Amino acid sequence: IKEDHVSATVNATVLDSKGNPKQILTKDDGMYGQNSPKVDAKGIVIAPAPNHGVVDRQGCNPHTRFVVPPRTGHWVALLQRGNCTFKEKILKASAFNASAVLIYNNNSNEDTVKMGHEGTGDTVAVMITESYGKEILGLLERNLTVLVSVVVGQHGQAKNINRGSLVFVSISFIVLMIISSAWLIFYFIQKIRFTSARDRSQRRLGDAAKKAIGKLTTRTVKKGDKETDPDFNHCAVCIEGYQLNDVVRILPCKHVFHKLCVDPWLNEHCTCPMCKLNILKALGIMPNLPCVDNVGFDMDHRIGRSQTMASQRTALVDLSSETSISLEPLQQGHPGTGPQIPSESGELTPRTGEINIAVTSGHFFNRNSLSPRSLVCEMELPDTQASLDRYDDKS
Repeated sequence: IKEDHVSATVNATVLDSKGNPKQILTKDDGMYGQNSPKVDAKGIVIAPAPNHGVVDRQGCNPHTRFVVPPRTGHWVALLQRGNCTFKEKILKASAFNASAVLIYNNNSNEDTVKMGHEGTGDTVAVMITESYGKEILGLLERNLTVLVSVVVGQHGQAKNINRGSLVFVSISFIVLMIISSAWLIFYFIQKIRFTSARDRSQRRLGDAAKKAIGKLTTRTVKKGDKETDPDFNHCAVCIEGYQLNDVVRILPCKHVFHKLCVDPWLNEHCTCPMCKLNILKALGIMPNLPCVDNVGFDMDHRIGRSQTMASQRTALVDLSSETSISLEPLQQGHPGTGPQIPSESGELTPRTGEINIAVTSGHFFNRNSLSPRSLVCEMELPDTQASLDRYDDKS
């Protein structure tokens, strides 16, 4: 099978007079010939011998010969490219029983080229660079013994790497790494600066909020205060009414909240939960410091409100299960004799221990007259109008 490119590693070892290695050269840019066996080879390197004082480095002269020392088992011929075909060079060395042939290039601008040499048999043929070939030849000219081993390298397509392209890719990669590192450094510096500025702003806001809270008015709910009125607005933070002895805080906008409810909110937002008034600006404390002005309550307040409403629904269900509710046709009567309806003056006379229901358009309200705090709930009655129509028909 003919392969496009098989690399070869050529190791040259210089031996001293006793056969011990004293210098080792290695190159991995050799290339097997297309028709060469792709196997390892080794032996003593021998260059063509002079013929009448003339040395044929290419091995193309018919009279070129190789002087092989006695008792030499394997040897490798070293020839230069040019003057004749690769096949002629390889056959010339094969005639002297060479185990392999190293052909070095004669053009320093080319590393190695593909060698086509069909019909050269089992002789291993490898091309090496001009510089490496002349380096080995210089050792031979100094009468040094050089042992060469050829090792099969990687199999693949022909190696034709442009050195300029390799340098360009390397420089581009280095520049990209520098830019990426600079961007990461800049990002983390900006992140640290932003975090520090945010922490400073939060600390300033917290200190200003504490100072403002200290200036706000607080009082304790007493009997007869307007907060105890059932029609007074509930605390907008906890959605609970005001009880006696509750401590409330009054904001500059005159909105009232439980002190325990509104203080954490003011520490975080420094605005009124209802009208979003900036208490810092209202009290003249750092008016230019922006506040966190969220449109709705935060999640904790939402969860608290949901739990409060759920508890109210549970209380209503328990109350309904213990007290019978009469939906008989409404009749005007005296207290204690039956269900009551509003009189002409609009007042409703409740019967002790019962729940009176006043029907309006699509809704009804119930009020427990025995509870210390009136519980008012609103429920949907989609069929109320139909019930009223039936009652009018019976009447």
